Amino acid sequence: MQSCESSGDSADDPLSRGLRRRGQPRVVVIGAGLAGLAAAKALLEQGFTDVTVLEASSCIGGRVQSVKLGHATFELGATWIHGSHGNPIYHLAEANGLLEETTDGERSVGRISLYSKNGVACYLTNRGRRIPKDVVEEFSDLYNEVYNLTQEFFRHGKPVNAESQNSVGVFTREEVRNRIRDDPEDPEATKRLKLAMIQQYLKVESCESGSHSMDEVSLSAFGEWTEIPGAHHIIPSGFMRVVELLAKGIPAHVIQLGKPVRCVHWDQASARPRGPEIEPRGEGDHNHDAGEGGQGGEQPRGDGRDEDKQWPVLVECEDCEVIPADHVIVTVSLGVLKRQYTSFFRPGLPAEKVAAIHRLGIGTTDKIFLEFEEPFWGPECNSLQFVWEDEAESRTLTYLPELWYRKICGFDVLYPPERYGHVLSGWICGEEALVMEKCDDEAVAEICTEMLRQFTGNPNIPKPRRILRSAWGSNPYFRGSYSYTQVGSSGADVEKLAKPLPYTESSKTAQGNSSKQQPGHLLSSKCSEQSLDPNRGSIKPMQVLFSGEATHRKYYSTTHGALLSGQREAARLIEMYRDLFQQGT
Repeated sequence: MQSCESSGDSADDPLSRGLRRRGQPRVVVIGAGLAGLAAAKALLEQGFTDVTVLEASSCIGGRVQSVKLGHATFELGATWIHGSHGNPIYHLAEANGLLEETTDGERSVGRISLYSKNGVACYLTNRGRRIPKDVVEEFSDLYNEVYNLTQEFFRHGKPVNAESQNSVGVFTREEVRNRIRDDPEDPEATKRLKLAMIQQYLKVESCESGSHSMDEVSLSAFGEWTEIPGAHHIIPSGFMRVVELLAKGIPAHVIQLGKPVRCVHWDQASARPRGPEIEPRGEGDHNHDAGEGGQGGEQPRGDGRDEDKQWPVLVECEDCEVIPADHVIVTVSLGVLKRQYTSFFRPGLPAEKVAAIHRLGIGTTDKIFLEFEEPFWGPECNSLQFVWEDEAESRTLTYLPELWYRKICGFDVLYPPERYGHVLSGWICGEEALVMEKCDDEAVAEICTEMLRQFTGNPNIPKPRRILRSAWGSNPYFRGSYSYTQVGSSGADVEKLAKPLPYTESSKTAQGNSSKQQPGHLLSSKCSEQSLDPNRGSIKPMQVLFSGEATHRKYYSTTHGALLSGQREAARLIEMYRDLFQQGT
């Protein structure tokens, strides 16, 4: 697994000498999330100096969004460091003391959340009843057995039967339902409760998978997602601290904020942009007026290359500035690609990459934080889980817009209260999350309060004094939370999404292997110096590269997947130029 550290190569190696003597390639990175920052940092550490990061929003971080209220920090986006052994996010946080505030308890358990490991989850029904602990434990054991079965289809190559529709949700629902009904010991009332619990568990699973419903998640591909061993951790001071560490080594002028991109014009040797003529700006001025991210940095000096060179890529920004480049690393979310791929690239993307974008899935998972003056829950309670008894026979997780609140699977109790106060964190996903995003804070707070009263059976629960919530689905720069392998897709689609453009004979035949071998070798080992040289020859390799969590076959949907994908694309360029300069010595 790659790390965030510099390789420590000598300043006199072929790459460093070549970059000094033969000119700097210009690299534009689109997006200043974890992937974009990791890519820029890796390139800069290896001697690439003509690097520009374009960020559409007013701040860096992407889908990391830490909000400080009072003395506490709340995560609207990425929350957990998933696993510790070999996880570059964990090692970066640990090395910089970001986990020092984490309690011993939080460091020792297998699954870390913001709630106490010592408490119990309270499963409540819409009739104001609490489901007995022994019933919850029995159902949980049964569900986990079936969940483990869903992993075997990919890992052991088990065939998927037609009845499951290759869907995790359909398979899980029917398998658990049949086992409950076949149990001769449970009375009918207990069976009805367990049947209703199926939907609640699938709602939780959908939130974790980033899907509208687990019915949309591919059963045959589900087991390819890989969990890193070790405990899961939070960063009490905010996940944004990791983002700041990545950005710390990047000169201020490199990052331009408030700089959305309209279109990437690539393959300029054979395809010119349509419409009004696009005039690239000079090398010495494309980093000017960089806003917050560009203040205080020394501006790079031009060398006159822009006037003579036919650049392989032109990056057209929304403010009409056009930045010429040798390479562009695109880190925008899968949600943005789904919405904008037809207009974002000229010429259009190859058919197989378009098909991969369509087949892969991305959904919206939102959080709803409610702060109360005093807790109405007991000290032993670490979460309130909502079970609708009338959903015992339900086969869908889609609701009418006015019933969006039924998709809220429950509320976690943030722990410890000394850090967070008396705060509940609710979870909602899918199309219902998009409906929630359109409501105002007052309406959402009112509905959540009514639900809490109904499920606890306590009509005296007060309204929260403060509400904070995310809105990832309607944010035009994300259009969703994180990706998943949708029914009809597989890990091969992730590889196709990650494959650089333009395709070469080697990349067409080698299946990419972007997360399984050293990046860059596919192309560089089969290209001559002439074809690799950005300043001559007809082939302009690796003009457009793709990174972001959705491009990592094993770690999609995670922060470490995003970071590693950025390092992977930087490594492609580093290896390509190292091989080029070695051939030229």
